[in-house]
Amino acid sequence: MAITAQMVKELREKTGAGMMDCKKALQETDGNMDAAIDYLREKGIAKAAKKADRIAAEGLTHIEVDGNKAAIIEVNCETDFVTKNEQFKNLLSDLGKHIVSQQPTTVEEALQQKLNGEGETVDTVINSAVSTIGEKISLRRFATMEKTDNDSFGAYLHMGGRIGVLSLLEGTTDEQVGKDVSMHVAAVNPRYVSRDAVSEEEVNHEREVLKSQALNEGKPEKIVEKMVEGRLGKFFEEIVLLEQSFVKDPDQKVKKYVADKGASVKAFVRYEVGEGMEKRQENFAEEVMSQIKK
Repeated sequence: MAITAQMVKELREKTGAGMMDCKKALQETDGNMDAAIDYLREKGIAKAAKKADRIAAEGLTHIEVDGNKAAIIEVNCETDFVTKNEQFKNLLSDLGKHIVSQQPTTVEEALQQKLNGEGETVDTVINSAVSTIGEKISLRRFATMEKTDNDSFGAYLHMGGRIGVLSLLEGTTDEQVGKDVSMHVAAVNPRYVSRDAVSEEEVNHEREVLKSQALNEGKPEKIVEKMVEGRLGKFFEEIVLLEQSFVKDPDQKVKKYVADKGASVKAFVRYEVGEGMEKRQENFAEEVMSQIKK
């Protein structure tokens, strides 16, 4: 397979490795990006790759709580300027209230529903905002949660909604505890609540990568297994919420902070605006020339 400059660039962005190392890794793995990341890690050249795509699209996240129900949504637009528009903010609030009250299961279903059960459809309301504001606007995704009277939601918006986190804690009605957990999730970006949530397949894959890494460092095989288990602990700390040092008090784990409050983390959802979306690449000079030629 031909290795393109774009592929090398993407691998460099994901791993921080040098250009020639990235090119060699892609050649050795026949252009397979994930395999190339593992190759670089096994050689000790790259850190554990955060495979999140570049943050690109504009917009905001919004959290709506109504009694024992809550929703987190992401709404995208084309420019950051629009996110400061009052009409856009009102649309976010209306959509959040709709998701909580009508409980759709998919974006497609939500768009076909009447806003809050009456009048125009959600799709029509969004299109109306598009024609007024003058930019493409879309409801990208949402998640809903339900709790009992003995539980609490943790709602946190960072940078005005560039990152939004909704968490559900059982065993406490103290909303500040939930907010603290959500603030931690926004800052550290764990992928799972607990170790149990990490699939056996992912753990075994990581174990193999760490084993190859240790052997390539020239470590004796008899101590490699012990080393791998130690490094696996670090792996869990990177991706598992309860195993992480609490951002507001790094001397204790999130697990202990929550347990001391008599609570447990049931779930969390973290949205970062535009994650996984490609940003439109614009060449300003070409744009100007295209306008002149019209």
